[in-house]
Order: sequence, then C-alpha cells, then structure tokens
Amino acid sequence: MKNIDKKSLAKAFSLFDTDDIEKIEVGTSKGLQQIHNYLFGGLYDFAGKVRTQNISKGGFRFATALNLKEVLQKVEQMPEHTFEEIIEKYMEMNIAHPFMEGNGRTMRIWLDMLLKKRLKKVVNWQFADKTLYLQAMERSPINDLELRTLLAANLTEDINNREIIFKGIEQSYYYEGYEKEDDES
Repeated sequence: MKNIDKKSLAKAFSLFDTDDIEKIEVGTSKGLQQIHNYLFGGLYDFAGKVRTQNISKGGFRFATALNLKEVLQKVEQMPEHTFEEIIEKYMEMNIAHPFMEGNGRTMRIWLDMLLKKRLKKVVNWQFADKTLYLQAMERSPINDLELRTLLAANLTEDINNREIIFKGIEQSYYYEGYEKEDDES
C-alpha cells in the first residue's frame, strides 16, 4: 500500500473514531466534499474540491467539468426516501465523479451515511464481492438492478458496529486496488 493510501486509510478510521462523521452533511454535495477533504486533506492539493478537468476510466467519460456543478446540484435534489432512490442517487453521483481521485472511497462513506440516516441500515461491505461490485458499478448507468441487488443483499441494521464500519472501510480501499502489505497483518 502506498504511503498516501496508508495515511488516507488512517484518516478514514479517524473520521469514525473521533465522531467527526457526525459533523458531515448527509446526502449533499457539500457533505461529499467534507468527507473527501477529511480523507485526503494534506495528501492532495485538490482535497474536497470539485474537479475542473475532464476525467474518464476504462473508456467511460464522467460528467464534464464544465457542467459538473450543475450536475451536482441536480443529484443533490434527487429524492432519497427509499433504498431504490438512494442507490439511484449514489449511482448518479458516481457518474458525476466530482474529484480527481478518491471518488469511490468517499462515495461509499457518503452512501452509508445516507442509508443510515434514511433507512437505519448500512452496507456490510466486507461481504460485497469486489469483482461483482465493480462490475455492477460499471453497468449501473445503464441499469442499476444488479447494483441494488448486490447492496441490498449486504445491508445490515447493525449501524453502530465499529467492526462492520472499519472492515467496510478496509474493503473500500481494497476495491480501489490497495492491499495491506504482508508485514502489516
């Protein structure tokens, strides 16, 4: 694991250990920026800042930088009362991809905060298979049924369980290709 990733992972744990997570706006673009800034502040000069450049991944172009603020406003206004609405909002935020780096890790925390507030549930990420999750995310702009099914199967009402939260954070970093080094186990 790169040094920057170790530091960001430690910051993610700290976000919950210090209860700073309670200070974050839930379901808003500002809240997403707050999480991103917390995770990557001091590590990236763009921490918490909406990107001003166009980006793509695997041939998929995310929302253009020119229209990004407008897109984020529209996503923020989306309903978030049911599981289906929350996942649709999460998927649209992923299409927006507001940051140059760290979108996935930031958005999974954002999603869990939204699920916790609205439904009193979180995703138990440690049981959401990496390959299935990443494939579902890739296909979600066309059809989010696969993503909804995967995440629904891994919902838990154990929303304050530190182990579930911390294992989920580790899994989130694993989704992005970061693994613990053998000497850290």
